[in-house]
Amino acid sequence: MKTKSFIALTAVMAAIFIVQLTSNDYNNYHPEFYKNKYSFGAAYAYPPAVGILSNSKNCISCHTNNGPWKNDGKIIIDILDRETKKSFKQPDGSFLIETKRGEQLTVLTVIGRKKDDSIAAPYRNAWLYIDPSTIGANSLSKFAPGWDVNLSISCRLVGDNLPGYENADITSLPMTIQPTNNAEDADIQLQVMLTKGESVKGNAQEGMLGNYFEKKVKLVVK
Repeated sequence: MKTKSFIALTAVMAAIFIVQLTSNDYNNYHPEFYKNKYSFGAAYAYPPAVGILSNSKNCISCHTNNGPWKNDGKIIIDILDRETKKSFKQPDGSFLIETKRGEQLTVLTVIGRKKDDSIAAPYRNAWLYIDPSTIGANSLSKFAPGWDVNLSISCRLVGDNLPGYENADITSLPMTIQPTNNAEDADIQLQVMLTKGESVKGNAQEGMLGNYFEKKVKLVVK
């Protein structure tokens, strides 16, 4: 009886393994993350390739800046205080974020474009916050040294709802930062890509439309 139960359990586990191994629905955002018989969720695509899985300086090290969403005043790239919804944007277009040492601050990264019937909306937004000086370094974190962060990188389908952005196609996602005892003021980048379509496997410059934007972010410890 024990032998039969063991054989049955083994067969079930093998079936589950085969289904997972051959599934094409592992990740609906990047086919580069699909599981296959040669790898298990190996990541080759943006945004992790920038400074994390490689020493690429920005998104267009791999992708082509070929999309229709130009910087024409309709592009939305903003960082808001999650509680007050106040923007950290400065007159020159950069962002200034100040917080006390040891205290957590949650911000909203809002990316998208005002609705425009003449141009199809982006389908997916990708972004990351990165300290350029950490690219090529041994540190596992590519955020500002001494600053804790819980979600400095993401890729998200357009379609989020946020008061004040009803007439725009956006993504909105929270990120919490906290300056530790070792934190100092830092200059980082917010790298953004608005995209539509899928990159060709092995050739990131084909198949996907995308536009790249880069913003300066100043982190200040009060």
